[in-house]
Parts: sequence; structure tokens; C-alpha cells
Amino acid sequence: MQAVIIVPTLLLLGTLVTLLALCLVRYCPGEKRPRPAAAFQRYHSSSHRHQQRSGHRHHLQGIDAPAGINPLEHEELPMSVQEVQQTVVPTLATVPQVSTERQRGAFSQVTAMPQAFSIKPDDTTSLFRARMDGRDVVLRVLKERANSSERQHFLGFASFVSGLGPHPFLPELLGVVSVQPPPMMVVEELQHRDLLGFLWRCRQDNAGAESSCDITEKRIFSMGEQVASALEYLHTQRCVHGNVGAHSILVGGDLTAKLWGLGSAYRRTTRDAAAAALPGEGEDREKRKWQAPEVLSGRGVSQSSDVWSFGILLYEMVTLGDPPFAKISETELLQHLQRGKHLKRPASCSNSLYSVIRACCHWRLEQRLSTSELIRTLHEGEKSANGSTALRASEPLDIEKYLKEAGYSETHNYAVL
Repeated sequence: MQAVIIVPTLLLLGTLVTLLALCLVRYCPGEKRPRPAAAFQRYHSSSHRHQQRSGHRHHLQGIDAPAGINPLEHEELPMSVQEVQQTVVPTLATVPQVSTERQRGAFSQVTAMPQAFSIKPDDTTSLFRARMDGRDVVLRVLKERANSSERQHFLGFASFVSGLGPHPFLPELLGVVSVQPPPMMVVEELQHRDLLGFLWRCRQDNAGAESSCDITEKRIFSMGEQVASALEYLHTQRCVHGNVGAHSILVGGDLTAKLWGLGSAYRRTTRDAAAAALPGEGEDREKRKWQAPEVLSGRGVSQSSDVWSFGILLYEMVTLGDPPFAKISETELLQHLQRGKHLKRPASCSNSLYSVIRACCHWRLEQRLSTSELIRTLHEGEKSANGSTALRASEPLDIEKYLKEAGYSETHNYAVL
């Protein structure tokens, strides 16, 4: 009888103990169980920080991107390609055609850029014209075959340009796509593109030419002041341009001039040996006609050497794109300058404008105008400059002759950005 009573009792007690243990495990978390709450708090805090970051993009360090092209959120890039032209490279076509909530950030009407003069071919990037948020933009796209060093250089340059900050006479960097392939920079498009090509179009004395293409002395003072303002801003950012010339200026539809061509400035900020070997590094040897004497003699570029190159830019503008020191070879230029020679005054150049050129191109660095003095001089000169007579060139453009007189010895492509 005792066995009959004890055995069921033990089974009942065992069942109760088991149920109690299960209840404790299920409803009474141990010391390590509070993680979900902590994780929620961390997520909520991270989400709040992300919302603050998205609402204050100008505080970002490094590469920013506009709404719709936000690599921080790892969004895929919506893109529609116009099929009117078949010149768009396959790398753009391979971008996922994904519909997102940010349709206003999508690119449309993507077409290959027309050719424009450049100092040095760039085999790592392609240029395309597109529409984004109702405005014309230029896409500077890294080619699919680019290696890791070229990709690092591309994104480093984008970060460098972004870090310079906005200025009214620097082309606006609208965004950088760095997460989804292909990597690209999105820059505002200026209607007339590079100044050198614009000057060459202006020298064609066609009856049907648009009046907006006419360059007057007053316009040179105005555009020069804009470029000098951008140059002064770069100098305040401790950035020496080192590549000032008509080829590095972009021109808007209203003839606003903006300073570009920042590749040389970026290369001087990095000591990466791989970046130093990228295309474009040799251009320093092929722009000697624009370089100051101290640069020709092997010393580094400086703010004063930028001012010298600016004087050469004014010469290009008043001659509608003639090369400087056309009769002097690049190997003899330094000797020519050492003998006290200088740029001769073009027939179309007034004394006031020529005096600015000479003030920029003094042999001694300390005698050259500072950028602030240059801006004031150009502003005053504009008031009395001729704004009614369009400049004309004495002869039509001969591209082969230009390349020879400008000191270019290799094959050159046509890309400005």
C-alpha cells in the first residue's frame, strides 16, 4: 500500500518541478536576457543620429551625395538611358534599373559628352551628360576596367573636391556615388563647357554666329575677376591650383566663368605612389608655356606661380585662344624669360589689359599682384573697358599648329572634366 501511494506522489512532484522550471526559464529572464532592450535602445539611438545626419548633410566629412544618390544609405542607383544615341558605354547600362521612393534623384537622358580639348588623355573615366532633379549635370564615371589604385584615386579626388566647399565660381559638386557601381561624380553642367573651345568658336567670324559667343574686353575683365575670385578662395583653403589656363575654365550659358582642372592640385596633396603614376601626371611637362619661371627651373608651384599662369590666361582670352610664346619652343622658354623677355602685347589688347598681364607675369615673385590686388585691379578695369566691340582673331584656328606652338608632343584626347 505504501508503494502504491509513494510512486504516484513522486511522479506528481516530478511533474510539478519540471513545470516550475519551464515557467522560470520562460517568464523569468536571467542576467543575460536584457539584450533585446539594450539592442533596441542602440538601434533607436543610431536611427536618431542617422536622421540628424540626413538633415544636416553639410556637416558630413568626406564625400556628400544629394537626396536620391545617398551612398550612406546603400541605395541602388535608378537610371534611365536614352536610346536615341548608342554611344553610352555598357557600364551605365549594367546599373540596376531599380525603382525607389526617391525618383527625383534618378538620372535621365544619359548621353555621351561631345568632344572638347584636354591636355592629357584620361583612360580611366568617361563623361556623360544627364538630367537630375530637373537640371543638366555631367557624370564623371570610373570605367569598369579601372584597378583598385585608380578607384582609390577617383574617390580620393571626389573627396578632395567636396572638402574644398562651395564657391560661386567653382563648378558645383552635386554628389558622389561610391557604394553602387559604377563610381561616379555628379557635377553641374556649364553650357559652353571649356573656355578654350569657347574662344576657338568665337574666332570663327560667321554671320550666323550667336552674339553670346562674342568676347569683348569688358567681358574679359568680368570673367577674369570671377576666376581670380575662385583662385583667391582656393588659396585661403591652402590649395595651389597649379593648372590655370583656358583649358581649365568652364563657361556657363550667361558667360559666367568657373575654375576647374583641379587634378594637379589633388595629386600634390597625396603621396600615394600609385596615384602619382596615374594618367595626367605627365601634364606638368606639357604645360610649360603656362608655368612661371621658378616652376620651369624646378621649384614647386605657389600662389605666385598661379598668378603668373593667370596672366597667361588673360593673354589666351584677348587673342581668342592663341598659344602663349608661340615662336619660342618649350625647351628654350626659361632662357627666353631669363633674358628679360616677356609676352608681347597682342594687337587687340588695350594698354590697361596688357598692364594687368605684365603685373601678373613679373620675373620676381614679390612683384606680382596678389589675388586680392588682382581682383581689385580687374574690377576697376572693367568699369572703363570696351564692352561694345567684339574681339576678332587675325587667322582661323589650325589645331595642328596650335598643338605644336603650345608645346604638346603627344596625342591628346578631347575631355574637359
